[in-house]
Amino acid sequence: MPYLLETLGVMIGVALIAAAIVLLKERLFPIPEDEPPREDVAEYIAMMVSVLYAVVLGLCLVSVWDNRSDAQDHVQAEAGALHQTYLLAASFPEPRRAPLREAARSYAVHVVDVEWPRMAARESLGRSGWSMLDRLRVVSEVEDSGTISQKIAAQEVLAQLGYIDDARRGREAAAEERLSPVLWVGLINGGFLTLAFMFLFGIRRSFTHVIMVMGLAGFIAFTVLLIHQLDSPFGGMFGASADPFTRYFALGGS
Repeated sequence: MPYLLETLGVMIGVALIAAAIVLLKERLFPIPEDEPPREDVAEYIAMMVSVLYAVVLGLCLVSVWDNRSDAQDHVQAEAGALHQTYLLAASFPEPRRAPLREAARSYAVHVVDVEWPRMAARESLGRSGWSMLDRLRVVSEVEDSGTISQKIAAQEVLAQLGYIDDARRGREAAAEERLSPVLWVGLINGGFLTLAFMFLFGIRRSFTHVIMVMGLAGFIAFTVLLIHQLDSPFGGMFGASADPFTRYFALGGS
């Protein structure tokens, strides 16, 4: 919120200064009445607004798409490492095998049924998931009396748990990432300015003008809504899917 207010303050301040300069110029150096209007200046300003708005749109789309793509990559890596941990349990001694598989499955169920709705709602995930990951580390330990193959499997499980840890941190960071309020200000204000210049300069008010404004307004609204959807990497129709967890562990979640 402070960045948003600061951005709005700078924009309003610069606009007021520009208006004051124009009024001062007209008072000190008035334009002769017989001088024709400078439509080329208005067209240049309208063109610059459109170009700058296209840059802002592109920056916003790249930002939200990269975050959504990173979120899906973290989910895939986390689920894959968890599945490998589940499979490696076959190399553990019988007393350790079932607890390790149960701990891995419980972690997957927790991610899909508990954490996914929280991420979609941008709520804190809490410490329960990390506690379940710590339990995975405990049940994957092998006693000194274990065989060489069991100790090798335990080392491999430890490596997979490290991958899960890294992917989980990335997933949590992606869930908390949001498009900058400064970019949202530029996105909304730029859309209004672009449409406003279509009404003010360069095109007569005709049926063609109406069609052009309708098309541009609809496309800008579509782009803003698309960015809004992509800005929720674990929610909405474009959010990252929990399919890697549900596929590996045959869960009934989404």
